[in-house]
Amino acid sequence: MKLNEIRPATGSRHSKKRPGRGIGSGLGKTAGRGHKGQKSRAGGFHKIGFEGGQMPLQRRVPKRGFNSRKKGETAEVRLSDLQRLQSDTVDLAALKAAGVVPQPALRAKVILAGEIKRKVALKGLLASKGARAAIEAAGGSVEPPVPAPAAGRLKAKSAGGPAAPAAN
Repeated sequence: MKLNEIRPATGSRHSKKRPGRGIGSGLGKTAGRGHKGQKSRAGGFHKIGFEGGQMPLQRRVPKRGFNSRKKGETAEVRLSDLQRLQSDTVDLAALKAAGVVPQPALRAKVILAGEIKRKVALKGLLASKGARAAIEAAGGSVEPPVPAPAAGRLKAKSAGGPAAPAAN
């Protein structure tokens, strides 16, 4: 065997098909597109799901539910997570720094899952009834978050009351 006699194994290589290059190619004339119609033309594209003007399936089927935009705002914190934290005072910033709560979370709620045996003071965190009882039983305290005033929602009434209608 010589280098110039080496050939690929039989059937391992085949030339790619070149549509529209004569009847001998097997894909001549219509080039595998069939006769006439939108799909045979150049640029004969229609959007996915298009059914020729008939109401498409995706629009015929009724829709249900929605994805809440507030879903990721409140993070859940287990009592066992609080047990593992080093600090005695826990707030949202401390939970984010420890990696217990994701950074985008706007608030956190402690739930009754796991055990807590040490004294912990929660500042500005929500807590379920069971979690609050467990923390207080361990000698800790829970300071609920102060609700922020609705910015710009309520306007102070003027001293004179409602304005009188203009005379014509």
